[in-house]
Parts: sequence; C-alpha cells; structure tokens
Amino acid sequence: MANVAMSASQVAISPSFSSTEPRITSASLRNTVALLSSRLAARPTVAGFFGKNNELHSSLKVTRSTQRQVHSLQVNAVQKAEYVWTDGQEGQKGIRFNEMRSKTKVIQNDIPAGSLDFPEWSFDGSSTGQAEGRFSDCILKPVFSCPDPIRGNPHVFVLCEVLNPDGTPHETNTRRLIENILSRDILEEETLFGFEQEYTMFNKAGKVYGWPEGGFPHPQGPFYCGVGLEAVYGRPLVEAHLDACIKAGLKISGINAEVMPGQWEFQIGPAGPLEVGDHVMIARWLLHRLGEDFGITVTFEPKPMEGDWNGAGAHTNYSTKSMRKDGGIKAIEAAIEKLSKRHSEHIQQYGLGNERRLTGKHETANINTFKSGVADRGASIRIPLPVSLAGKGYLEDRRPAANVDPYVVARMLIETTLKY
Repeated sequence: MANVAMSASQVAISPSFSSTEPRITSASLRNTVALLSSRLAARPTVAGFFGKNNELHSSLKVTRSTQRQVHSLQVNAVQKAEYVWTDGQEGQKGIRFNEMRSKTKVIQNDIPAGSLDFPEWSFDGSSTGQAEGRFSDCILKPVFSCPDPIRGNPHVFVLCEVLNPDGTPHETNTRRLIENILSRDILEEETLFGFEQEYTMFNKAGKVYGWPEGGFPHPQGPFYCGVGLEAVYGRPLVEAHLDACIKAGLKISGINAEVMPGQWEFQIGPAGPLEVGDHVMIARWLLHRLGEDFGITVTFEPKPMEGDWNGAGAHTNYSTKSMRKDGGIKAIEAAIEKLSKRHSEHIQQYGLGNERRLTGKHETANINTFKSGVADRGASIRIPLPVSLAGKGYLEDRRPAANVDPYVVARMLIETTLKY
C-alpha cells in the first residue's frame, strides 16, 4: 500500500564488493555527506543543491569505480509530487466533512509545475471506500498540477481524477462528466464561475474555534468582515491559507470573516468549469493541511451549529458570454426561468445535509421553494444590484452547500441553462 523510501543510513552496499574492500558504514556515510556539504557550501552553484530555505534536496547513491576501486557519492535533485484526489464521501466517514486524500511520489527528474506529464499512479481503493479488497487498485490520472507552497520549489501538487482498473472513470469521478458536455456550442459561450467557499473552524476539543469554553459568543452581528480579538477568530490560519493559494498559482480572489464567529470564506474565480473545480479542490486540501499545523479542524458542514447561527454555503456566481454582452440581462432572466424548472434536481446534488441549512432563515431560501430576486440574499438565485443596473453580468446561485462538489455545480448550471 505504501512506497518505501530508503534513508541514507539504510543504503545497501552491492554484494559484488569483496570482503577486503573498505566497507562503508552508516557513520562514515554521514561523515562523508557532512564533509561534502561543507565544502560545497562555499560554491554558489553546484548541481543538485538548492540554497533556498537552506534546504538540501538530494538523493544518495553509492557507486563503484571499476578502475580505481573508489567509492563516490552522487547527489541528485529529487522532486516531491503530492498526488491529490477525492474519495467522494464528503460527510459520510464519521469525521467532519473531508473527502480529500493524498500521497507523495518522489520523482528523480523534475517535471515542471503546470505539466500533465506526471506518471499515472495507483492506490488501494478498498481503504478509501472506492473499491473492494479482492480487486482494490484504482488509478490516479493527473489532470492539473501547480507549485507546492508548503514544501517549496521544485515540489508540486498533482491533482488527479480516479479511474477504474480498465481505464473508465470511477463513479466518484465527477470531473469527467463536465468534459463530456463541453461541446462546441458550450465552449463558444465561454462559461465562467466564481465559487464562494465558506468553512468553519473547530479546535481539538470539538468546539468552534475561538468560542468561550462552555458557552457562546455574542449573538451574530459584529463578526461579519470584522476585525479585533472580540470579533475575529482564526485569522492566522486564514492568512497562511491565502498566501499558500497565491504561491500555488490558484485563482483565489478574496477572503472574509463570515457571519458566524469562527466561520470564514475564500473565493475562487472567475474561472472556467474545469479550472474552478481544480482550484477549489487544491485550495480545500491546503486548508485541511495547514489546519494540521495550527491545531484546527476545518469543516465544510452545511450547518455546523444548530440554533440562531448561519450555516455554511458555497454560493456560485455564473455567467455566459451572452449574459456578459450588452442587454445580457435577458439571457440571465432566461437562465433563471430554466433553473426554476429543475430546482429539485439541483437540490438533490447540492450537498449532503443541505436541508438543515436551507430553512428560509439566515439568508437562505426554503429548500422546497424556488425564489429569485435582485439583491435578495433570501433568494435561491440572486441578481446582484450592480448587474441589474448595468443590464448585464452574472447570476448567483445561493443554494449549494459548503460541502458541494464544485464540478457538479458547474456541470448542472451548464446543463440546465445551455442544454435544456
């Protein structure tokens, strides 16, 4: 199930060496590396060594000189590629809504970030709920890569879609469903999406991060876009996440504290239907990963706190070329009319537990009622006021829950407004 990495102290010496040849011990190997490193430190450019953050990215290989019987060290650059995928079980694993999975592949020759030349890999699907033990291998196919802001250059993230052993898309592979509908007429509409990802922080004790022990903070009101110790909890993680997303090259366009204390939001976009999902998934992984360092659990649960507290959504802004043209408000209104007729189909796929959030209160429309309006945050679909005044732009779908699959939202909006 796991790849085995050999450390320097575990380097094996070839059995072809005779017993009379000098034997390289773990201690002598370490001493040799230390001496070599100290000598090379004075030289500004040495192949295989990278001075950034004082890191030595290297692999050690013991070789034999057939002419001089001399043991030498070859130091080569290596790349850590973090293969990321989703298991399709958001909110169904007994832990707070988290479907992200990943493992690290060590690559001997760097592959540039942004490339799709990373090799396919496999994983034990029986351990992620994606296969049975008797035939458990699932395939990871790279679909997007970007710089790894945590490990630094030359390391990368490799987002993958999951395939069955025969190469067909796994049932959890919702990304492929978007590719299947991107016909010429759809591409000509140049669809764009802006994804508003809300999330809630919890501490190690399972309480909302920053909330008083055994009690509650002040009622909602002073927290949205707030500042100050009494109003904002968890900003260090939020800022670290923003920096990481920027360094990774993701299309992150903003952050803000949300209505419930301990709840935040980041925005991805504008981006195309595949791109928005790819960037959201890497941004989600980064949020979970950085939470490890801060002692914070991040959840995309739609209603993390019962009572008079806002839930967590993923409002999705959507536009087509027709909507962005002069007079595009007519295309927006036509799209809303189509969305009203498929309301139940969208609701069924807009996030597990969304019924606890869409109650008609706390800036939501009732889950069983479709409602649209200008500047109405209690609507299912909102037309922002600037869009109404300009007569063109985009619409906001306020129904998706925070744990929604971004690929599903993009696909359904395209299908409903451009295919039906």
